[in-house]
Amino acid sequence: MHTHDHHKEVKGNRLLAATLLNLLISIAEIIGGILSNSLSLISDALHNLSDALATFIAWVANRISKRPSNAKRTFGYKRIEILAAFINAMILVVISFYLFYEAVLRLLEPQQVKGTLMLIVAVIGLLANLVAVLLLRGDAGKNINVKAAYLHLLGDTMTSVAVILGGVLIIFFKVYWIDPVITIIIGLYILKETWAILKQTNDILMQGTPAGLDLEQICKDLEQFPEISNIHHVHLWNLDDHSIHFECHVELNKDLHLSETESIHEKVEQLLQNKYQIGHITIQFEFERCKDQSLVRS
Repeated sequence: MHTHDHHKEVKGNRLLAATLLNLLISIAEIIGGILSNSLSLISDALHNLSDALATFIAWVANRISKRPSNAKRTFGYKRIEILAAFINAMILVVISFYLFYEAVLRLLEPQQVKGTLMLIVAVIGLLANLVAVLLLRGDAGKNINVKAAYLHLLGDTMTSVAVILGGVLIIFFKVYWIDPVITIIIGLYILKETWAILKQTNDILMQGTPAGLDLEQICKDLEQFPEISNIHHVHLWNLDDHSIHFECHVELNKDLHLSETESIHEKVEQLLQNKYQIGHITIQFEFERCKDQSLVRS
């Protein structure tokens, strides 16, 4: 016995548009970074390149996730988006540590930077990033795959602002050390934004109990029904960042016909749906079948 739920549709063409836009930004900033000798501009370009990769991965995953379930993939392909979000987060971590390495080298051996060119390219990058952010803003709350791509873009918008600030300081005050310092700040910001995505995707992929749900309390709530002796063999997990699945064995106080368990199932289902927003529910009723009490809650 089970129920189903659905989540909002994501517009994949926006992900593709954001991919192409970020690819163009990356090329422009890499050229500008090399010509101006700005590490922070190159770091922003690498971040933009990761944005392009992130949104492309998100777009591919979004398309695959819409495939229907089949005999080989009975749960369908929804979890591909969680995997994509995890990959995107890991890419950001690698980029961050690379930026730290390059920034430390620049701090040890400061180099002259062409602030004007750095500023012009950074402004162009900021404007393009703002367009990309607006493209995905409406879909960012719909699933973690798009959210991860959106965070890439939002983070890069903020780093573009930082690079612009660095360009201004270099032009007027010749503060060349600000370039690697901004790079380190960018890397730290990326790591901060990435941690939440990594944690959530890891929990989902490892089929951990969804955040905010207390498994013990759920079992206690269900065992308050007079017909139920105990709840065991309990499993609670996310299929993706929206769909929560719950399955358990329900030990009854007395032997009942299958038709008599229907009302109990309805009460259990209502409680789980209304109080805990669990959409997929599978229950196995039994009577004096599981004798090993250690199996309770397992």
